[in-house]
Amino acid sequence: MTDVDVDLHADDVPEPADAAVALDLLLTEAALGTAYHFRPRTATLRMAAKLATKPSTVAKRTRDLGTELVRIAAGKSRVAPDARDRRFADEEWDENPLLRRVLQSYLAAGKTAEDLLSDAELSYDDHEKAEFLIRNINEALAPSNSPLLNPTAIKTAKATKGKSVARGAKAFAHDMQHAPRLPEMASDEGFVIGENIAATAGSVVLRTEMFELIQYQPTAKTVYRHPLIIIPPMINKFYAVDLAPGRSMVEYLLSQGQQVFVVSWRNPTAENRDWGFDEYGASILEAIAGARNVTNAKKVNLYAMCSGGIVTSMTLAHLKKIGESDQVAGLGLAVAVLDQDQAGLAAAAIDSKTAKAAIAMSASRGYLDGRHLAEAFAWLRPTDLVWSYWINNYLLGRNPPKFDVLFWNADTTRMAAALHKDFVETGLQNKLPKGEAKIMGTKVDLKTVDTDSYVVAGIADHICPWSACYATTQLLGGDVKFILSNSGHIAAIVNPPTNPKATYRVSETNPESFEDWFGQAEKVPGSWWSDFAKWLGKRGGGKKAVPTALGNATHPPLDAAPGTYILEQ
Repeated sequence: MTDVDVDLHADDVPEPADAAVALDLLLTEAALGTAYHFRPRTATLRMAAKLATKPSTVAKRTRDLGTELVRIAAGKSRVAPDARDRRFADEEWDENPLLRRVLQSYLAAGKTAEDLLSDAELSYDDHEKAEFLIRNINEALAPSNSPLLNPTAIKTAKATKGKSVARGAKAFAHDMQHAPRLPEMASDEGFVIGENIAATAGSVVLRTEMFELIQYQPTAKTVYRHPLIIIPPMINKFYAVDLAPGRSMVEYLLSQGQQVFVVSWRNPTAENRDWGFDEYGASILEAIAGARNVTNAKKVNLYAMCSGGIVTSMTLAHLKKIGESDQVAGLGLAVAVLDQDQAGLAAAAIDSKTAKAAIAMSASRGYLDGRHLAEAFAWLRPTDLVWSYWINNYLLGRNPPKFDVLFWNADTTRMAAALHKDFVETGLQNKLPKGEAKIMGTKVDLKTVDTDSYVVAGIADHICPWSACYATTQLLGGDVKFILSNSGHIAAIVNPPTNPKATYRVSETNPESFEDWFGQAEKVPGSWWSDFAKWLGKRGGGKKAVPTALGNATHPPLDAAPGTYILEQ
């Protein structure tokens, strides 16, 4: 997975990422298969019908395209790719007359397709569905994807005397043999879990059927009394917060005096099909109880990400309902969307019939396969997550890059069928802000969650658009601090202070409109990790001496971090 850094001027109000979607759409598409959304649909038929009522408009677009193609053939066209489009960075695209004409024809045709979509004046839902199909077809047809046209591929084949072609063919054959049947994004060479990734020292101090609770070895001279529990998504392994040394959030927070615990979810199988909101919420309560027992603490701080943030927020509403919310001092939420109404493509791309089909598909297996989720994720940004690796791996015959985030991203997990059903139905009907969702018998009212919260979003996030994350500031009842990182979905989380490009935005107040918030927010250089550490410190219950050992008599150390569940495939 690749996330881009975004640097905007203070007066630019960024819209959600172009391909931003909500979690319920991603989970639906993953269950049904990406091909489901590539098939001809009623939206494209309605687009054709709309255009049929505008023959003069279609004729004009056709004439304009024909005129531009004549200019291209004569070498007089000024059509050119965006200077930031890395697909056409090779100088041959401009200097070679044939390649220049092929590229200009491709760009002109793509622009015409976009214009016709706009001319059709479709409803929002139909526009989003048709645009998804048109964008993916257009990006698939890019001449840079062709081994016979890509100048860099041709040069590489000549320089290697055809070895790059052989390596690319071998890689293609290997990738097409198993799901998700996409180019590999990362090389696992050199990464060993527990040695140079997910390698922070600690011990498993609690193991249940659903999770392991890992306590990490403190590294500061004193520690805060209230421990921090990190709750990862249920659709990924936890070590996005414990990557290579120097890029590990766990490592950094330990250095700031935090007592850090992490929940490592078990990779469910068909036998665990019934794990849903209730079971995961109960597990979060078990983790809180375990960390409090080990540290003898009255309260804990929580930091939850993406889908983990959704269930954690619901669990806090449950704690408030039963009168036990005072055991949580602070809540951190990263790239988590509680209000799906503002979550981009989701409302347009799925309906109740589609959702039921997706739920039935995962129910028949007992789980949603993480490899299918990875495939759905990739096709949301095909240029970055499919075709760039197509070129690198197959056309150039190179190995995929060695990068810890990509290694983590490729280490997929499954999602239990019941949890998949709960997420899709809750998101499709947008139950959380309506107060209609339930967990452990409690009807969730997010306004009752009066715990102080720290909400983080990524300005270029295409899974959880930052405007949708911002809506959380209007849903929770406590004091909410909103942070907008200058990165995408994962880079917003993996944001160490050593990153020289890191910046974030913050404001003292949270107006109703995300545009108003952005207009008044201050841009701060550096990583939000440092600010979060200070925020946690204020809710840390004061300092105490470092514990002499991990665990206690009730929860003795079981295995060294990162535990055993992380290794289950």
